[in-house]
Amino acid sequence: MKRGLAAFCIIAFSALSPPLHAKSRAQSKRKLPKPVQMDRGVQFARDPKTGNLNLKSAVEVDRSASHAPLLRVHVNLVEVECNIFAADGSAVRDLSQNNFRVFEDGVPQTISHFDAFAESAAIALVMDASPSVLPDSASMKSAAEQLIRGLSSADEVAVADFSEHTFLLLPFSRDRQLLTRAVSGVNVRNLFSDTGGSNIYRSLYLVAEELFTGRTGRKAIILLTDGQDSGMGLTLDGSGVRPGTAHPQNRATFEDIVRALSERGIEIYVISTQNRPRIMTPHWLALHRSDSLITPAVLPLGIPAYTAFLAELVRRVGGQLYFLNESGSVAAAYHSIVQRLSAQYTLGYYPRAGDTPGWHSLRVELLGRDGLRVVSRSSYYQAAEK
Repeated sequence: MKRGLAAFCIIAFSALSPPLHAKSRAQSKRKLPKPVQMDRGVQFARDPKTGNLNLKSAVEVDRSASHAPLLRVHVNLVEVECNIFAADGSAVRDLSQNNFRVFEDGVPQTISHFDAFAESAAIALVMDASPSVLPDSASMKSAAEQLIRGLSSADEVAVADFSEHTFLLLPFSRDRQLLTRAVSGVNVRNLFSDTGGSNIYRSLYLVAEELFTGRTGRKAIILLTDGQDSGMGLTLDGSGVRPGTAHPQNRATFEDIVRALSERGIEIYVISTQNRPRIMTPHWLALHRSDSLITPAVLPLGIPAYTAFLAELVRRVGGQLYFLNESGSVAAAYHSIVQRLSAQYTLGYYPRAGDTPGWHSLRVELLGRDGLRVVSRSSYYQAAEK
C-alpha cells in the first residue's frame, strides 16, 4: 500500500471511530476475564529418545490480547539480551551492532538481528499466593503495582498466581487498568482451599510453555515468591534436580524448568520475600557466576536451600535476584528491573547447522569501548529434534 493511501485509510478510520473519551470510558468498563487454571488437564510426557519433557494441555489459553509478533519461520534464531553498564552503574544506550561480538562455544557468530531496546517486551508477572507468603502479600502486590506503572506502555504484561495450582488472571495485555486490577485481585486467602503445597517451578514451566511458546523479542518473567517449593521434592543433594532412575519419568524436574526458560530466551527476575543471606552479595554472586549453587556446601554459608535454588535458576537463564525485605528493596527492585528491561540490546544469530542438542555457552564482547560491563546470559539450551 502506498503511503498516501495508507494515510487516507487511517484518517477515514479515525472519522468512523468513536471519540477518544468514549474509548476511555469503554476501556474503563472492561472486565477481567475469569481466571484460567493453567494446569487443568495438563499431562507431562517425556520423550524417551530426546529426553525432552513435553506438555499436553486440555486448556486453551486466550492469546487474543497479544499483539507481539510470533516466531513462525526462523524457529532456530538464538536471541541474546544484554545490558551494558558504565563504571558508575548507569546504562549505556549509544552502541550499534558494530560494537558487539557474540560467541557460541567460543566460536564467533554472525549477528543477523540487532535491536537497541526499541522492541516491546513480553513480561509475565507470576505471584506466589500460597499460605506461607500471607504476611508479605500486601508488600508483594504493592511491588507488582509499582512494576506495572514503571514499564513502558508498549510492553505487554500477563498476570498469574499460584499455590498448588496455577491460575492465569490476565493474558498478555497493554491495558494498565486491567493489569492493576488483576494484581490487586491476587488474594492468598482465596487459595487457602488450594491445598497441596506451593508449586513454584511447575508454575514457571506452565507459563513458559503456554504463554511464551512462539514469541520473539524481549521476554521476561518477574517472580514474586518466598522460594519454598513443595511440589518437586528439591534437595541440595540432587533430588528433583534432573531425571533419574529414582525419579518418576513424566514428572518435571528443576532441569526441565531451566531448559524451558533458556530455550525460549526468557530471563527471570526474582523478588524473594526472604532476607538476603549475608554472604550472598551481588559481588559474591558475580564471583560464583560459573559455579553451581545446588550443593550442600552452601548451607554452612547461611544460604537456605530454597534461596540457593532461586539463585541457581537466575544464574542459569539470566536475570537478577532481589530480596523484598532489604531496606528500600521494594523501590530498588522494581526500579532496577524496569531500568534493565528498558535498556536491553537484543542480538540474534542463527547457530550452525548440525549443532548438537544440549547446552551451549554464550559470550558477548564489546569492540571499541573500554571500561564497560556486559551483563547477559552465559548459555542457552537447544532441544533435540522430535
